[in-house]
Amino acid sequence: MTSDDKQSNILQAIKLYGKNLLGFIRKRVKSDADAEDILQDVWYQFSALVNAEPVEQTGAWLYKVAKNKIIDKHKKKSETLLDDMLIGENTDEDDPFDFKDILLTEESTPETEYLRNLFWEQLFKALDELPEEQKQVFIWQELDDMTFAEIAELTGVNVNTLVSRKRYAVVHLRDRLQQLYDEITKY
Repeated sequence: MTSDDKQSNILQAIKLYGKNLLGFIRKRVKSDADAEDILQDVWYQFSALVNAEPVEQTGAWLYKVAKNKIIDKHKKKSETLLDDMLIGENTDEDDPFDFKDILLTEESTPETEYLRNLFWEQLFKALDELPEEQKQVFIWQELDDMTFAEIAELTGVNVNTLVSRKRYAVVHLRDRLQQLYDEITKY
């Protein structure tokens, strides 16, 4: 396959799938800018793959990559949420321990793996302690990336009530994670 053929295949795919693929992504992320960034990543990955080998089911491949990029975006958002929830950040210069460094590190030592697993275990236990309505709103909003308006439409519950439920969930989770932080740092 010549370079012109590869470029033609890329342009044809963009023409065939571009608009619908962007719509698919937009429905699953909060902003148009995020959707466009993800779409750009998909096209970049597609162009790199087409240059290496032909893609048989182009549409299926594009949607699968888009879905994976959306999931990656949600994971990054969860890490940002983690930053907000970990209120036990170190402010004492004499004590270099920082909880976020252990949880979000790429390093995989037995200690970091243990602490990371302990954190996630405690987070899910704390979620299970919440009333179902608070837990569900938190999961929909933070993990499934739904807006309050979407949740209100789905459940028939007023947006202000949903915001209040999420606030109670966040307060509870912060308290529980603070307890874990305190237990870890006292040794």
